[in-house]
Amino acid sequence: MVTKRRKATEAEVRALASGVRLRIIRLTHATALTNKELAQRLGRDPATTLHHVRKLVDAGFLRPEPARRGTRGAKEIPYRSTGLSWRLDTGHEPDVDEALLEAFLAEVAEAGVRNVEQWRLVAQVPSERREEFRRRLQDLLEEFADEPIDADADRTAVYVALYPGS
Repeated sequence: MVTKRRKATEAEVRALASGVRLRIIRLTHATALTNKELAQRLGRDPATTLHHVRKLVDAGFLRPEPARRGTRGAKEIPYRSTGLSWRLDTGHEPDVDEALLEAFLAEVAEAGVRNVEQWRLVAQVPSERREEFRRRLQDLLEEFADEPIDADADRTAVYVALYPGS
């Protein structure tokens, strides 16, 4: 059953309109990471990454966890995704849609195309069944999205796009 999504606020839409921020949300889904760890994983400098982290915290997409001591004794704050991004309707905002594609392409490049299972299908879906088709795909994704987080489980990322096949 499709979970009812609430309309994203303007601030939430702005926060999601960045491929880097979408990648940060994914990286912190099951494991809390510090700004330094995120910067290393993304190949970015820590100052730029901190800017993105702060935007995500301010918009409610990340939450700080209790501070810990780093390898050199410095105070580090790990961040974890709140899962909010999956529960929002961004209304096909072009900047968010572009950021989704940007994040997907960066993640595929990082994983290596040989490690990506791909399918492509042009289906004949009558207009009166298109919503059913979309809903059933979303139901399947919701089923797995609602599983409890297990930090030891293998993580699988999924990108789905529906577009005219003409």
